[in-house]
Amino acid sequence: MTETPDDDRDYQLSDQVGYNLRRANQRHVAIFAAHVQEFTPTQFATLARLHEHGAVSQNRLGRLTAMDSATIKGVVERLGARGLVALRPDPGDQRKRLVELTPEGRRAFDAALPRALAARQDTIAPLSPEEAAIFEALLSRLV
Repeated sequence: MTETPDDDRDYQLSDQVGYNLRRANQRHVAIFAAHVQEFTPTQFATLARLHEHGAVSQNRLGRLTAMDSATIKGVVERLGARGLVALRPDPGDQRKRLVELTPEGRRAFDAALPRALAARQDTIAPLSPEEAAIFEALLSRLV
């Protein structure tokens, strides 16, 4: 059973982990958008995973990027319309389609990568290098 505060004033929204995670995410998304104007964070994450893993099924790509099937489908469609990713049959299972970076997608990812890394640095800039390392280690344990 969860304890409730004796006094409603004991609950401060600004002290709540979910609230602060959401605010930190909003801050990072704004920083990312300022640095990487041609991609949303979900589009860049998709390109990054394809860069890391090569051609994968759309279903697996959704899992790798932590997106549901409808979201990854839309991201792939938008990137495909820009010529950055392509779909092809899976040689091992003709019912599946693999998503892969096109040469233009590779170039676009490579061009955006230094700016994405700068966005990461700007996001953690308020922290010392030691604090940033601890923060990122702890954050990775929550996901």
